Formats: sequence, structure tokens, C-alpha cells
Amino acid sequence: MKKYLLSFFTLVLPIITFSQEAQGMGFDEKIETWFKPISDVVSSVVFYPISIVGRDVPIVIIILLLGALYFTIYNRFANFRLMGVAIRATRGKYDEIDHHVAETVAGDSTPNDDGDSFETIQKEGVIGEVTHFQALTAALSATVGLGNIAGVSVAIAVGGPGATIWMILAGLLGMSSKLVEATLGVKYREVGEDGKIYGGPMYYLTKGLKEKGLGGLGKVLAVFFAIMVVGGSFGGGNMFQANQAAAQFKILANTTSGSAGFWFGVVLAILVGLVIIGGIKRIGKVTEKVVPFMAIIFVGASLVIIFMNVSIIPAAISEIWDGAFNANSALGGIIGVMIVGFQRAAFSNEAGVGSASIAHAAVKTRFPASEGIVASIGPFIDTVVICTMTALVIIIVNLKNSLFAYGDVVNKEVLLNSNGERIGGVDLTSLAFETAIPNFSIVLTIAVILFAFSSMLSWSYYGLQGWTYLFGRGKVADIVFKALFLIMVVVGASSSLGSVIDFSDAMIFAMVFPNIIGLLILAPKVRQEIKRYLTAIAHDKKE
Repeated sequence: MKKYLLSFFTLVLPIITFSQEAQGMGFDEKIETWFKPISDVVSSVVFYPISIVGRDVPIVIIILLLGALYFTIYNRFANFRLMGVAIRATRGKYDEIDHHVAETVAGDSTPNDDGDSFETIQKEGVIGEVTHFQALTAALSATVGLGNIAGVSVAIAVGGPGATIWMILAGLLGMSSKLVEATLGVKYREVGEDGKIYGGPMYYLTKGLKEKGLGGLGKVLAVFFAIMVVGGSFGGGNMFQANQAAAQFKILANTTSGSAGFWFGVVLAILVGLVIIGGIKRIGKVTEKVVPFMAIIFVGASLVIIFMNVSIIPAAISEIWDGAFNANSALGGIIGVMIVGFQRAAFSNEAGVGSASIAHAAVKTRFPASEGIVASIGPFIDTVVICTMTALVIIIVNLKNSLFAYGDVVNKEVLLNSNGERIGGVDLTSLAFETAIPNFSIVLTIAVILFAFSSMLSWSYYGLQGWTYLFGRGKVADIVFKALFLIMVVVGASSSLGSVIDFSDAMIFAMVFPNIIGLLILAPKVRQEIKRYLTAIAHDKKE
């Protein structure tokens, strides 16, 4: 019955959509009106504000930051201490340990009864579908996105240059959360009969908490997380990405036609469909090429602008430092600027949300901590490198051309330029780059589309994992989810469903609550796995 209901829903949804539009009922407007009250309630709960020195801070951000700080201290600053190990593991330096070595030194009971060492790839193979690098790029493709382009510009405009330092600090702390959740994602993953990997918070909440005698709580948290990740994949991981990519495309094409957005969405859906049909293996193969390429384009352009304005760099650094530690800042003082920076970093790298552990769970390894350590690089690349590049460009160009005044904000998303004109986040970044490099809007459009495309690839996988956890594994469930996901690409590109997107963002960050509970309870398991992996590396060096 469940399969038939899913199939029926898949067929009916597009029919309802187009029939309502045909009757002139305004599909997106009707949904916006109906959904706004729901969105407001959910958002108010997830982003419930706590006042700190007169500034409202969403409770979810406080939980993320305190969790990241705890994991950093608990694991003895592994985010810094093991950076070299992380880079070498990503490059495949320790693949021999993962794939061939019988690790009696690390505590495994090998060989088995017939004398065969079950860890050796020559005999049974290593569980997993993608390499360390592919898993990292798949996870990065979900976080390195429009938040790095649009969100950072708003953070700098609202909080001033000083927000940059606090973004970097939050990114460094977030590395610890990623390490913990990715390690658990691998440790408690399951392997299907077809060899596919099923992992992420749904599984370590269920299995890990059951080991602690908290099976009932674990099941409730896992189901809640799965529902949220499915909703988040349709909205923030899909419709928002398609909507912003279509908007940037229409700016470049100099058109406001709704049909342009629709056909852009159709083409984007076809491209996404060609990739996600192949599952995580094909997603990994695509992201390992797309993510480095788009990062090089964006960071490369940023460096060009920075080096073109070398003489302004000292003044920019001075503004960043003064803005971060000037208690008399008109933009809210140290706490106010700190809050803006921390909040933007948390929204950008999603460390502690748990979504990335789903991609990392598919890695080929016998050591859960090996992927956890690799995963810790994610927030560094996403926040410390790419977000910082965006911030530096905006600060330098603004110093040179006085594009806008820090703090001249109409609302959270719109600020005023020097002419009093309203400009948004993506527009501000585009303006900054365009001012420094003529016609850069073409390159930025390519970057935005690539960011959106890669984000949709990974979020399709995240959503599918939550979907199969809820509805079971099988071809029907797989096809139904992917069909719905591709329909949402077109809807997102051709509509203005603001409240739906706000709601989906709230769903994504609602994942923090069950995930952080699980991470705190299972943190000792992670420390054991780190020790086991480092012991195996040390033993291999001696040989």
C-alpha cells in the first residue's frame, strides 16, 4: 500500500501544479499564502532568539557553537592537531592501511577461524562506494554554495569587516563537529544487499543510542531527523538553489520572463537527473571534478582582485581587526559583530547539522575515524578559505570605491549602496567583483549555477537516505523520491515560494537538535576510533 501511495503522489503532484496554473489560480502565490503561517511558526521555534547583550541570537546557533567548542576540547584540539593527517588521508596516503593491513595492533580479532584476514581487500574487499576525496567533495558540494557568495556579503555589510575574524573562528571550531559526526556516520552505517551504503544520523542515532540503553529515544530522534532531511532536501537543498541560479541566469540574460525560469529549471532538472540516477558513485565522480573547478574559479578571481589591490590590503586588515575587537563599534560592539560572524559561518558550513555525515558514510574504509578526520577539512575550505576570500574582496573593493556604508540595512537581506539603491546579497557580491573586474558577472553566473548544481546533487542523496529510512529500501521508493526531487527543481526555478524556502531552511537547522544530542552521547566512541586509527598509522610507519 505504501508503494502505491508514493507512486500516486508522484503522478498527481505535477498534474495538480499545472492544472492550478492553467486555471489562473497562481500556484506559487496560493502556496505562499497558505504556507506562510506554518513557516512562521516553525521558523520561530527553530530560530527562537535568546538575547545576549541586547542582541538576539537564534538558540540553534548557540547549540552549534557550544557543541563545536566542546568537541574541540574533548578531542584535544584534533581539528588542528590532525590537520596533516587529514590532508594525507584525503590524498590517499593511508589507503594501504585502510585496504590491506590486518590490524591486530589496533585491537581487531583477526584472522578469523579459517585463517583468512577479513580486513584484506584481496579477499573480501573494503566496504564503501567512494574514495575519501570523493566523499569530501560530495559533502563540500552541499555546503560550498550560495551562502558563500550571498550570505557572506550580507554578514560583512551588516556586521562590518570585523565579522570576518569571527567567521574564521567559527569555521575552525566547526571542524571538530564535522570530525565527530562523520566518524559516527561510518561507524554505524549499514550495507544493503546490493552493496549500497546507508548511513548518517538516522543510523548512529538508532544503533548508537541503543548500545547506550537509549533505543527508544534514538528511534524517535532518528525518525525526526529523517523527516527534516527530506524536507530540507526539497527546499533549501533544491528549490532555493534552483531559484537563485535561475535569478542569476535571468540577470545575465537581461530578462524577467517567467518562462525563462521555467525552461532554465527544466534543463537544470535534466542535468541533475542524469547524475543522481547513478547514486553516490556517480555523484562522487561529478563532484570531485566540479567542486575543485568552481572553487578555483571563485578563489582564483578573488585572489586576482586582492593582488590587484595589494596597497589596500593593510587598510583592509586594519578594518577587520578593529571591527572585530572595537567595543565601541557603531555596528553593535564586539558581541554584535561576533554574533553576525558566528551565525554566518554556522549557516555556511552546517557543521553539527549532521547532513554531511550521510555523504561521508559511503567512503571506502575500515577505520571510521579516517573519514572523520578527512571530513574536518570541510569547514576549513568552506568557511576559512572561501568565505574569507569573499569577505576580503568586498572589504577591499568597498575601501577603494565606497560602494556602501556598513550597517545601512533595510532588512536582513537588503542594504543600500552609496546612491541609496537597494541591493541584495548576491547583487552586492556581483557588484564588488564587477567593479574590480569588468564583465565578471558572466563568470559569477557560471559559479552560481555550478554552486547550485553541486548543492542539489548532494542534497538529493541526503534526502534519498532520509526517504529510504522512512519508507524502506527499494526501486519504487528510489524512483519516487528522485522524480519528486526533479519536479521541485523546476518549481523552484520558476516560482517565488519564499515561505516554503524559509520553512525548509528551518527544517535543515531543526536537524541540529537530534544530531547534537547523539553526538554528545556518542563522543567517547569517536575518541576511541581516533586512537585506533592513529595507532594503525603508527604501526604501519614502524614496518
